[in-house]
Amino acid sequence: MEEMNTKQRTIKSELTISGVGLHTGKSVTLTIKPAPENHWFKFRRVDLEGQPVVSVDADNVTDTSRGTTISENGASVSTIEHLMAALIGLQIDNVLIDLDGPEVPILDGSSTIFLQKLKEIGFVDQDADRDFYEIKENIHYVDGDRKVEIVGMPLDGYRLTCMIDFNSPVLGSQHASISQIDEFEKEISSSRTFCFLHELEALVNNNLIKGGDLSNAIVIVDKEVSTEELDKLQDLFNKKVTVADEGILDNIQLRYQNEPARHKLLDMIGDLALVGRPLKGHIMAARPGHAANVSFAKRIKNQIKRDKAKKKINTYDIHAAPVYDTVQIMNILPHRQPFLMIDKILELSETHVVGLKNVTVNEDLFMGHFPGTPIFPGVLRIEGMAQTGGILVLNTVPDPENWLTLFLKIESARFKNQVVPGDTIIYSCELMEPIRRGIARMKGVGMVGEKIVCEAELMAQIIKVK
Repeated sequence: MEEMNTKQRTIKSELTISGVGLHTGKSVTLTIKPAPENHWFKFRRVDLEGQPVVSVDADNVTDTSRGTTISENGASVSTIEHLMAALIGLQIDNVLIDLDGPEVPILDGSSTIFLQKLKEIGFVDQDADRDFYEIKENIHYVDGDRKVEIVGMPLDGYRLTCMIDFNSPVLGSQHASISQIDEFEKEISSSRTFCFLHELEALVNNNLIKGGDLSNAIVIVDKEVSTEELDKLQDLFNKKVTVADEGILDNIQLRYQNEPARHKLLDMIGDLALVGRPLKGHIMAARPGHAANVSFAKRIKNQIKRDKAKKKINTYDIHAAPVYDTVQIMNILPHRQPFLMIDKILELSETHVVGLKNVTVNEDLFMGHFPGTPIFPGVLRIEGMAQTGGILVLNTVPDPENWLTLFLKIESARFKNQVVPGDTIIYSCELMEPIRRGIARMKGVGMVGEKIVCEAELMAQIIKVK
């Protein structure tokens, strides 16, 4: 078993490939170039003014109807999935792809030509470690209407399992899987795209598959076809065709009995490059397609954002000697029982402050909010946040006891979890810009443990009263 590459990887030198776009029918040339560390995959439309760059990112997907299309900076690139699958299968992390047209060439309808040419060029391991995203908890995607389900589960590796079922007498139910990414080349890369005969007719009628010549797709025939229809196809593609015993047009032979399922797995590997990082995990999919793959990639990206947010959460020793205790806070703030909403200041600098509030059931407000179900009010959480921020602003004057802090604005206030007796709220306020004329704009967050219980953007002003 080959272990997953641990260092980022690019290619040794440039690689040029020419071909025809499946849907546009236009000849196109792409040049794959080495790229620096942490670059990931980017296309550059060298045929357009300014040579706009389009990043391989789930947020840039604009169409999934007959392949995956990404758009950015006024440019689009279509049918990217087979090339992306080859790059992921070879554990390549960084390339720039110059393209002189709107669509990646279809070649033989699989990843194998891309993969073989990339192998001929060779690879260079870079100094930086690969930036894996390791799935730590199950990530689900379900589309009930299409009966699609995808789940990502924790695994120290990259394993994929795919099941397709088109309710077709020809295809039936098929499965494909790889237990590690280095199996991609042998088991998956040569599996070609497929479509049903009735889809082929619709695509032709809609002026699509101009680059299709029946040599780069498996055409599945799940209904009786008349001689007249076959003659029409022959005229269209200038090639004599009949229906083989397997229920496909006999223009090509299947490379695997379950080649359609293997190709769906190939598409999924290519589409998940849209996450923007190599993955570790076991991904199982039932009836996937480009739209579902992209939606699942976005689920992973959202989980990455949530994980990053958790990492930014600082932990504080609530028992350490505070910067200010309650008595010292009352020497700065004018608030008193029952409206003093912070008990300690844990950290204080010129740009940030961290305060603490212990919530106890003895507070009078719980007699009315709510009897039998005590919940600390959201407005008082914001008040505690504001008082914490007030300490920061008043720290800029030598006589804070002679000043008041007044609210000017509250924006983007959100209350995400309840606060109940026994909780300790940690308020963190950070300046969004320098304080000017006693006016401060702060971003505030209230946490109980690792849960955000409130957040808001606050604007306040201090005024001298004595």
